Amino acid sequence: MDRVSHTPFDPHYFYQAAWMARNLAKSNPPLHVDVGSDIRMLGVLSAFVPLLFVDYRPLRVHQEELTPIAGDITRLPFADGSVSSLSSLHVIEHIGLGRYGDPIDPSGCFAGLHELERVLARGGQLYLSTPVGRERVCFNAHRVFATRTILNALPSLKVVRFGLVDDQGRFADACEFSHADNLSYGCGMFVMTKT
Repeated sequence: MDRVSHTPFDPHYFYQAAWMARNLAKSNPPLHVDVGSDIRMLGVLSAFVPLLFVDYRPLRVHQEELTPIAGDITRLPFADGSVSSLSSLHVIEHIGLGRYGDPIDPSGCFAGLHELERVLARGGQLYLSTPVGRERVCFNAHRVFATRTILNALPSLKVVRFGLVDDQGRFADACEFSHADNLSYGCGMFVMTKT
């Protein structure tokens, strides 16, 4: 298995981590809040941006500039409009399917999206990634969303930029939503702001 001509990797997680790091390096917030994303990426990001990490299953680590707390994306522990830099990468597609011990709730993903929208400050940035393409539920693993479903679920947010990993694992930092329409399992990366 190790004798391969190229190093294997998961394009969704590789590209979204690099995408997130570049966005945070550019915006340089005094504090960034992440909800449920890949902990390996967060450990690296905390080297240059103070991070508050919220997860349903609390992370037990002690690392400078990384503060983990227990929390549920469907009931975030923040006041309305109080978070100016926020991310949730490859998370929302799992909410409500019970895979991680959360309750079964067919609309759980929308409750999570509503909470991200609720806590985001005016002028703040939300970095969101999720599988995109032909919409479906792959129970109990994840959902795949049409980009329009994500946009409709976040009516007070404006998309600043949309990036995409396609079915062949190719990354585009900026593209049209329609490029995701016929994908089987792409990764849409949304930079959004609340106006």
